[in-house]
Amino acid sequence: MERRAKFYDPGGKLSYKADNCSSVKSAADNDDIELTTLARDAYPGKKLGKTELMGIKSIGYWNIKRMQNWGLEWHTNEGIEICFLESGDLTFFFENDQYNLAPNHLTITRPWISHKLGNPNVELSKLHWIILDVGVRHPHQEWVWPDWVILNPKDLEKLTLYFRQNEQPVWKATPDIRDCFVRIGKVIKEGGEKDYESKLRILINSLLIALLEHFQEGKISLSEELIESRRTVKLFLNSLEDHLYEPWTLPNMAAWCRLGTTRFTKYCVEISNCTPMEYINKIRLRKAAVMLLVQPAISATDIAYQCGFSSPQYFTTVFKRHFRETPQEFRKVKG
Repeated sequence: MERRAKFYDPGGKLSYKADNCSSVKSAADNDDIELTTLARDAYPGKKLGKTELMGIKSIGYWNIKRMQNWGLEWHTNEGIEICFLESGDLTFFFENDQYNLAPNHLTITRPWISHKLGNPNVELSKLHWIILDVGVRHPHQEWVWPDWVILNPKDLEKLTLYFRQNEQPVWKATPDIRDCFVRIGKVIKEGGEKDYESKLRILINSLLIALLEHFQEGKISLSEELIESRRTVKLFLNSLEDHLYEPWTLPNMAAWCRLGTTRFTKYCVEISNCTPMEYINKIRLRKAAVMLLVQPAISATDIAYQCGFSSPQYFTTVFKRHFRETPQEFRKVKG
C-alpha cells in the first residue's frame, strides 16, 4: 500500500488526491459502524451545502461496537486533521512511528503527513475528527483560515505558528477539548433538518481556542525548519518511488512543490547531490534493477514502462551507462 499522496495530471494540470475513506463508507453502508458526519467532496457523510462551513472537508465521529475487518490504510488529507478518541483504543501510525491511542488522546496531522489507523484492523472505539482545509498542501505555504474563524488576528497567528512549526502527532486532550468534540458530535447527530451551522461555528471556534491554550500551556518547541521550502522538496523526493510512472519533467515537479524551477533545482541538489532529472532516473534505475532480478517473468520492455521510462531504447541507454551492462545482460549475469 502506498504511503504518500497520489499524483495525477488530468488535462495537464497537477492536482492533489487525498484519501476518500472508502473503507469507512463501506462499513457504514453495511451498518457495521455508526457514522455520524458532515462532509463534502468524496468524504462519507451527509453532504454540506456549497456555502456551509467553508473549508470543512469532514467533521463528526464513528462509533464502533463490533469487531471490524478493515483499517484506514496509509493516507493523507486535504486539510489539517484533528482527531479525538473518546473511548476504546486504536493503533495509530504516523510516518515510521506507531502509537497505541487510549481515551482522551488527540492526534494532529498535516496534509503532507502519511498516517493510518488499525493494525491491521480498527479496534472498538468512538473517534471524533475534524478535517479543515486551510489552503495548503506543502509545509512552506501560508495558511488561509475560513472567514468564519473568529479568533482575533494575534491569537490566530499564534495558533497557526503552533500548527506549522510543531508536528508532535499525539497529545493528551484537555477537558475543554473533549467537551468541544463531544458537543460537536451531539449537534451533528441531533441536527436533522435543524439549522446546525451557527452552533458548529461556535463550537469549532471554541475548539481552536482550547487547542491554542493547550499549546501555550504545554510550552512546546517550535522549529522553522518544518516550514521551509527545502522540506517541501525533501518530502516530494521521498515520495517519488511510489509515483515513478508519472511523466515527470522539471517544470511539473517544481509546480507540484509550488516552487519555481530554479529554486526547486537548488534544493534538490542540496538534498540529493543530483539535479531533479538525475535523481528521478536514479530512483527509476534502482527499481528497474530490482524488478529485473526478482520478477523474471516480466520483460525488460514492460519494466521500462512500469518504472517511468519513455521508451525501451532510452531505458537500455541509461541502464547501460549506469550499470555498464544492458538490462538483459544484467538479468543474465546477476539473476
